[in-house]
Amino acid sequence: MRYRKLTAWLAGACVVLALAGCGGKPEPAPAPAPAKVELNVSAALGLKEALLDIQKEYEQKNPNITIVYNLAAAGVLQTQIERGVPADVFISAAPKQMDELQKKGLLAAGTRRDLVGNKLVLVVPKDSTLGLASFADLAKDSVGRFGLGTPETMPAGQYGVEVLKHVGVWDKVKDKAVLTKDVRQIIAYVETKNVDAGIAFSTVAVLSDKVRMVADAPEGSHEPIVFPGAVLKEAKQPQAAQAFLAYLTGPDAAKVFRKYGFSVLSPQK
Repeated sequence: MRYRKLTAWLAGACVVLALAGCGGKPEPAPAPAPAKVELNVSAALGLKEALLDIQKEYEQKNPNITIVYNLAAAGVLQTQIERGVPADVFISAAPKQMDELQKKGLLAAGTRRDLVGNKLVLVVPKDSTLGLASFADLAKDSVGRFGLGTPETMPAGQYGVEVLKHVGVWDKVKDKAVLTKDVRQIIAYVETKNVDAGIAFSTVAVLSDKVRMVADAPEGSHEPIVFPGAVLKEAKQPQAAQAFLAYLTGPDAAKVFRKYGFSVLSPQK
């Protein structure tokens, strides 16, 4: 009898426990990992160091995102985009290229914003003895050649021509200009003394210890130097592109841009 009672009690206890288990809330299923995303960013070469630093930080915070940069002169990137080369985000070194893409309906509506500003400077080899102290000095007979970005494709070249016209020497010096594909090539020519001077963005010039900056472009001598960014209308990853562009206007990216000498233009939250 005792054995039967014990057996019955144990059976009842098992039923109660089983019912309790069935009545409890099931363990939540683990959230699926975010899908892997490859984000293609076409950006002006002058932003290279800052963007590489930002890439490291952004990918650490968003491990499912891989940023792939296409870095070149803004005019070259514009042409690539017009020809259908895939890109999710475009960052130009001047409004001109962005304006032209916008007119052709190639930007996602409402995504364009100004990111950073820059300065235009005259650079010479570190041991130059020519005594250049202004952009107008490029007209001196002692200057044989100077580096200038190709104005049609390079914003730094576009701004450079504006400055030289403003100071009244463009017609005198245009035949001395050695046109280059990007700002880094200008610095390389100055470093190797293939040219006597060069016109470049200050943020690129400061990276070299073989050149020195001898003059800033006079105030008001060129259109404001602005680097705008936008999501492209044909972006394959539009949501990720908008999130990255938003990050570029936030406080974390601002610290990196300032580290490399850029002035931050977008409001920081």
